[in-house]
Amino acid sequence: LTSDESPISREIPGQEEKDKAENAKKTDAEEEEIDIDLNAPETEKAALAIQGKFRRFQKRKQDPSS
Repeated sequence: LTSDESPISREIPGQEEKDKAENAKKTDAEEEEIDIDLNAPETEKAALAIQGKFRRFQKRKQDPSS
C-alpha cells in the first residue's frame, strides 16, 4: 500500500483507474500556464494551417474514395 492509495481503493473494482485519472487531472491543473499572444500574425498563420489540415482530414474521413 503506497501513500497515494487508500485501503478502500483496493476493494472497489475500477477504483484504481479512477484514482489515476483524478491524479492526472491534478497534475494538469498544476502545470504552468502558457501565455500565447492571440493577436500575433504568426499565431493566426499557425491557426489557419492547423484548421486547413483538420478540414482536409475530416473530408477524407467522410469520403475515403478521394
